[in-house]
Amino acid sequence: MSEPEVLMEGIVFGESPRWHDGQLWFSDWGAHQVIALDPGGGHEVAATVASFPMCIDFLPDGRLLVVDSAQRRLLRRESDGSLVQHADLSGISDKPWNDIVADDRGNVYVNGIGFDFPGGEFAPGLVVLVTPDGHVAQVAGDLAFPNGMAITPGGGTLIVAESYGNRLTAYDIGSGGGLGDRRVWADTPGDHPDGICLDAEGAVWYADVGNRHCVRVREGGEVLATAGLDRGAFACALSRGQDPRLFVVGQFYGGPESPQPSGRVVAFPAPAPGAGRP
Repeated sequence: MSEPEVLMEGIVFGESPRWHDGQLWFSDWGAHQVIALDPGGGHEVAATVASFPMCIDFLPDGRLLVVDSAQRRLLRRESDGSLVQHADLSGISDKPWNDIVADDRGNVYVNGIGFDFPGGEFAPGLVVLVTPDGHVAQVAGDLAFPNGMAITPGGGTLIVAESYGNRLTAYDIGSGGGLGDRRVWADTPGDHPDGICLDAEGAVWYADVGNRHCVRVREGGEVLATAGLDRGAFACALSRGQDPRLFVVGQFYGGPESPQPSGRVVAFPAPAPGAGRP
């Protein structure tokens, strides 16, 4: 794909991009901020949460959700800008909580990696379901570092990136939000998928930090396109409507520490707009 357009630089540790109301929202984990970025490059800080990780998504009514991993809880941003507890995750796991996706009914899926990263001994991760009334229950387990998640249009399937499993894993979503019929949606040999998003043609884009690219795959694993970066690609999101763009948050990672923040948001022209959730 063509060289990307750079929309924003100076990000400490960017993650969890979401297209919402014509803007790209993402978390700067290093600065403990949630940022709303206009496609033209202007931005504002929408929320501040002293946590790491702190992935985000939106309820059907537009309210922002933030994973406060440090406090093992899910926060909700009210219309007046205040942050309140949406759910308590501490009863399920005291290990880091990671990605989040909400469906059209207000059910929310949050995954936990299952071990202390980096440096901790590997243990399998899990996914919990948070219902609209705040009830939390585990609905999946035995995942090899669960990362990005997405829900297909119509709400029938949850796709989870297993970074240590080199694959995208799918589940059927039941009428009550439970998960079943686990299966491999696509193997990603040699890649460790991180953040993901779905497009209107049924393909998944996944970001890969070590290989510095985003890859578009069809169910079954056929590679349709690759977007290369000059630094680690942590997560991606697609705009909706005409002239779609693939937004990628990335930074240098795993080498000598940069004296200045190396995080940036870039945009590529995309073959299809976003679909499903987030």
